[in-house]
Parts: sequence; structure tokens; C-alpha cells
Amino acid sequence: MKSGFTVFNDNPDSQQQLDELLTVDEVAFLLKVPKSWIYEHTRKRHGDRLPHVKLGKYLRFFECQVREFLKSKSRNHGG
Repeated sequence: MKSGFTVFNDNPDSQQQLDELLTVDEVAFLLKVPKSWIYEHTRKRHGDRLPHVKLGKYLRFFECQVREFLKSKSRNHGG
């Protein structure tokens, strides 16, 4: 049995997604942008929002969604 906190314990796919949650710092590092850019792109008034989950005052990001967001911005992708 795994130790620690498990939110999605009945679906292995959901557990995998939980393991891929990233912080603002990690996303900024991954995209090589300042943290302020991450915060700006999660606000409602920004038209092209970075997908995120808000847990109270904390923002978290699924790595797969961040990568899809980045792929959609690629000129070769047609975005």
C-alpha cells in the first residue's frame, strides 16, 4: 500500500494524473518563463488561459495539460 494522501484511489488513471500535478514554479521552469507570466495566463481576463486547478489559494497544473497548451501554441501545430 502506498503511503501518503490519495484523492483518486478508485481509478489508476486518476492516480497517475495526481502524480503529475505541477506547481507554479515548476511550470515556469518547464516553459522557461517568469512566474508572473504563469499567473497572468491563469487569470479570467486573459483570453488564452493556461489550464490549471485552483486548490484554495494554490494553483496546480497537470503536466499533460501544460504540454498540450504548449503544443497548441506551436506554429507547426497550426495554433
